[in-house]
Amino acid sequence: MSEPQKIPTLQINRLTTERLILIPYTIQICQNIIDSDFSGLSEMGLKKGIGWPDEDVLETLPRIIDNLLQVVAPTGFESWMIIKNDTLEIVGDAGFKGFNSVESAVDIGYGIIKEERRKGYAEEAVTELIRWAFTNEMVREITARCLIDNASSVNLLNKMNFIEQKRDDEMIYWSLIRS
Repeated sequence: MSEPQKIPTLQINRLTTERLILIPYTIQICQNIIDSDFSGLSEMGLKKGIGWPDEDVLETLPRIIDNLLQVVAPTGFESWMIIKNDTLEIVGDAGFKGFNSVESAVDIGYGIIKEERRKGYAEEAVTELIRWAFTNEMVREITARCLIDNASSVNLLNKMNFIEQKRDDEMIYWSLIRS
């Protein structure tokens, strides 16, 4: 078995789109949010969007910390905060659950706070993360999964050209291969 590829440290501190800024989470940012300490985010000029962090974010932060503990510094294949660039409000997160060197794949996930859904933010953030990930020669495939009854995610993944691979009683599993 060959040795896994070493993933380089992320060389940028943000990705930007027409309406969004994506900033990678760090262990410190995650821990501060868990501790309800938002001073570091304020120092970065960021504001909490209405309802952020929601229960989903708080539930995900320990897993983001676990992913970040696997690397020396953020590689980009972890999670990113989604920030509206006009108000600097954090409205969700998107990103990857680490790099699978055996499969040359990353698994993407995303979440937008309830008050900001149905405005295209998930699509804009996911589009940028896919573009960024596929600029890395190591990434051959991006996978995703969503609940069968999550029509918004099913529609988004279809729109992003993900192909349904399989489903079980709860989830649909998707794949996007770099062209």
